[in-house]
Amino acid sequence: MLKNLSREDRLRVMRFVCSFAWADLEIKPKERALVHKMVKELHLEPDEAKQVEGWLKVPPRAEEVDPAAIPRAHRQMVLDAARRMIKADGNVDPEEQESLSLLEQLLA
Repeated sequence: MLKNLSREDRLRVMRFVCSFAWADLEIKPKERALVHKMVKELHLEPDEAKQVEGWLKVPPRAEEVDPAAIPRAHRQMVLDAARRMIKADGNVDPEEQESLSLLEQLLA
C-alpha cells in the first residue's frame, strides 16, 4: 500500500518517520537503516530520497509534520510507520513514547 501513495503522501510519511527518529535528539544507526529501508519500500525517486537524507541531518520543521494534514485514509499507515521507527533501535525512549502517544491522540 505504501508504494501506491502519491509523491506528496510518500514524503509526508517520511517526514513523520524522520521526525520520530529525531524524538530523542539523535539518529541512531538502526533508525537510519530503517529510514533507508522505507525509502526503498516507498520506491522514492532520487530527488525524494535526497530530501529524506536531508531530514536525517536536520529534522523536519514542526509545521511540516502537522497531524491535521494527514488524510484520514493514511492515518493508520503513519502511526504504523512511527511505531516502526521508535522500535527500530530496540529501545523506546520516554520522549519517543510521548511523541507517539500525542500523535495517536491527535489522529484519533
